[in-house]
Amino acid sequence: MTHAKGARIRVRGLQPAQVLAGLAGIAFLVVGIIGFTRTGFGDFAGHHEAGFWRFSANPLMSLVRVVTGVVGLLLAFGSGRARTFGWLLFIGYGLLFVWGLMIDGLISSNPFATAGNPMDLGPADTWLHLGVAALGLLIAVLPARRTILVPEDETVDEPTVVERHTDHDADRVVTSDERPRRRSFLRRDHDERGPEVTREERPPGLAH
Repeated sequence: MTHAKGARIRVRGLQPAQVLAGLAGIAFLVVGIIGFTRTGFGDFAGHHEAGFWRFSANPLMSLVRVVTGVVGLLLAFGSGRARTFGWLLFIGYGLLFVWGLMIDGLISSNPFATAGNPMDLGPADTWLHLGVAALGLLIAVLPARRTILVPEDETVDEPTVVERHTDHDADRVVTSDERPRRRSFLRRDHDERGPEVTREERPPGLAH
């Protein structure tokens, strides 16, 4: 088994928070540019009839959306920066949501009543800002995909126990007593031919 000393945990690859931050930045940038094309730059903080479906738009609000989109695209290139963008969305558009509730009269007291409605916020815009704040919170708290980096020169291998079997029979030295004896050629020939053959080959004078 191998253990690593000095292993580090790092963020791996493109993170979901970065993807959402980039998509949100593109959406805000596109909507802000379209808003400028519909309202122009006149009456910068006034009321304009041209909007998007039920959502209001004036040059000031379009500028806020363009700035939000640019910031989102810039901060989407890093995991930590994307989460920072999420917190900015949550705080900024959360405050716009509360301000919209005050303007619409859903909150009894409006301490900013003297400021009027410079962004031309309507009921639909108020609830849209609540959704944007929720998206920002999601971007900020999304878990990151991480990986463990193990330096190759700092790995330590644990000693491995290897069972060693010794074959005593293989290591034993064969002695001279245990070696097979060689039989002579004549002895082997005598054993193969038998006693009768041997008796017949003797000279006649020596036969008994």
